[in-house]
Amino acid sequence: MEDCIFCKIINNEIQSETVFENEYVKVIKDINPKAPVHLLIIPKGESHIPSIKEVTIEDKEILMQMILSAKKVAEDKNLKGYKLIFNVGREGGQMIDHLHLHLLGGWSQETHHADV
Repeated sequence: MEDCIFCKIINNEIQSETVFENEYVKVIKDINPKAPVHLLIIPKGESHIPSIKEVTIEDKEILMQMILSAKKVAEDKNLKGYKLIFNVGREGGQMIDHLHLHLLGGWSQETHHADV
């Protein structure tokens, strides 16, 4: 999708603060963080997947790579606990129509009370 901001970030047409990248994903800092550590795991690939609603069994490899990449980055950042969140649809908080996974963490035990 030529107007997709995440596609432009993946193609290096728009600058982003990249934390990790491999052949499957690009992990960037969220520009509007909701936690001390708030990263976005964005899948690369030929096909543009707008949302978790459009995922099929053929997408199982990229979903696995997204989760494994989130785990690696969390370990690299020494996060003892964290949340992984897929927002789905506008009603679910998804603002960009490109599949992505939020990694949130970095709270101290005393300051974090929210359960999801």
